[in-house]
Amino acid sequence: MATFKRIPTDGGEALAQNPFASLSSDGLPAAPSASLPAEGGAVSTKAVKKSRGRVDIIREKAGRGGRTVTVVRGFIGIGLPEKENLAKAMQRACGTGGTVKDGQIEIQGDKREEVARILKEANFRPVFAGG
Repeated sequence: MATFKRIPTDGGEALAQNPFASLSSDGLPAAPSASLPAEGGAVSTKAVKKSRGRVDIIREKAGRGGRTVTVVRGFIGIGLPEKENLAKAMQRACGTGGTVKDGQIEIQGDKREEVARILKEANFRPVFAGG
């Protein structure tokens, strides 16, 4: 039976050789200084959120047996898993069922306001389209 040397985990001794010991900062540019506001100006601490694009929120009844459905379409650059997560968040917020079909999210009932709020929180730009 072979015996193995245990590796100490108590912090032990330092590295025998430091690969960065001989490096210096001579010849490197200075670190960037923090930009100061103009006289009397204030620095905004609010982070600017970039919009992830426009999505259309549509209320449909046609071909659904007279039942109203809120449809969200026009997603660009997001995959199916993220659409499913958005659909779940919308279902929870609206208290209704829904699904993801053909690249669009369908929520049961006329829930356009609640759906728009969820989309704004996810940095989309919701637009009410159609009827």
